[in-house]
Amino acid sequence: MTRPARRWRLVLLLPALALLLLGLGFVRFLALAAAGPAEPERPTDGIAVLTGGAERVETGLRLLRQGRARVLLVSGVHRGVTLADLAHLAAMEPGELAGRVALGHRATSTHGNAAEVAAWARAEQLGSVRVVTAGYHMPRALLEVRRALPEVAVLAHPMLPATLREAGAAGRLRTWSLLLREYLKYLAVRVGLPAPAAPRNTHPAEPGTAMEPAEPGDAR
Repeated sequence: MTRPARRWRLVLLLPALALLLLGLGFVRFLALAAAGPAEPERPTDGIAVLTGGAERVETGLRLLRQGRARVLLVSGVHRGVTLADLAHLAAMEPGELAGRVALGHRATSTHGNAAEVAAWARAEQLGSVRVVTAGYHMPRALLEVRRALPEVAVLAHPMLPATLREAGAAGRLRTWSLLLREYLKYLAVRVGLPAPAAPRNTHPAEPGTAMEPAEPGDAR
């Protein structure tokens, strides 16, 4: 084989290899996104809910009500949301949440969620935190939180959004578009780049609720 032919073969081989690695990485990402809660029966010192859908908040409050943690943070919540709103959502009295539930209003991104969770965990002197968010968002969320809070044990408690539980969801283009975008954001964060921004107020998996910020925390 001549030198130019070898050069062209290499030029064609490298992109093919890169696509193969990306594809294998996507398969691994899907496995991570589909995983269940880590050590589901293990109590933790705290629970951190990353907003993006009311079901996430309900899940966190249910775990708190079951005595699975001492305190809970809802990170990236809309500024108009109060403890009374959360109590109504969980069918609890506001007094039951007072002193146990904190609302984080500053985070507008997953990176911001991680910083908010880290500051709260250190202030509460927590040794372990269970993170509640959507399964497809969990790989990136764990990466960000563990980087921001390396001294604390961080456990995943993923949940499947209602629209992804619907019949036929796996065959919808928007489902795979969401997963692919989230995978690319995860890769960006893995190599130290900021996750690509998503359009405002667009989230194909979970419709906006009063519990989430103007831009869902996992959409950026």
